[in-house]
Amino acid sequence: MEPKIGIVVCGFTQNRQFVTNPYIQSIRYAKGLPLVLPIVRSDRLLDEYTGLCDGFLFCGGDDITPLLFGEEPRKGNGKTNVTVDLFQIRLMKRVLNSRKPVFAICRGMQVMSVACGGTIWQDLSLIPGKTIDHMQQTTARGEVSHRIRTEENSRLRKYIGSCLFVNSFHHQAVNSPGKDVFVSARAQDDTIEAVEISSHPFAIGVQWHPECMYRTSPEMRGLFHEFVFHSLINEKDSGHTSL
Repeated sequence: MEPKIGIVVCGFTQNRQFVTNPYIQSIRYAKGLPLVLPIVRSDRLLDEYTGLCDGFLFCGGDDITPLLFGEEPRKGNGKTNVTVDLFQIRLMKRVLNSRKPVFAICRGMQVMSVACGGTIWQDLSLIPGKTIDHMQQTTARGEVSHRIRTEENSRLRKYIGSCLFVNSFHHQAVNSPGKDVFVSARAQDDTIEAVEISSHPFAIGVQWHPECMYRTSPEMRGLFHEFVFHSLINEKDSGHTSL
């Protein structure tokens, strides 16, 4: 029995909706059934998505339209697509309300925060003080870039330990996490690297890209397996019939 994992598309490129392959592979290797969820403009279909899947993976992508978290665009803000933003935020709210497992990566973590009323630093240069370079330039995306430290009593610490080296491909970061969302990991410069919702069975967001580290990092494999395992529990509890 494999839980059905809805992988939310990253966005548009040349009128094509896309999801990069490592997300699909990571779910498959973690014993989940990957189902790609395309962007739609239908409340009914969003409800169908929410009912269909046992867990949801929100992936990386472009920046979020600043007006959606109550700000005007500032210097450093990048490429946005409000259609993608509204689809993902609306779906995230439904999924969180359903209490089904959610694993949110990079932009996905920021979508989770905005869906819960949080805000985003539009560029790391806007954060007071000095920050490290969070946009690594390595040839392989699976290589590590900097350290993170998880917070005590967080689920993330239970899954990956207290300190870990991760990769890094972002120029934005969560500023205010949002209602009932708390910070579960930070980088050495205090940038928020992970969030979670303690009252939710499994709602974790990470700023790095664990799907690119799946083959080389036992901690990242463990994180995906925990997500799929919680989705399997949800499948059994809901009485879904596996495909």
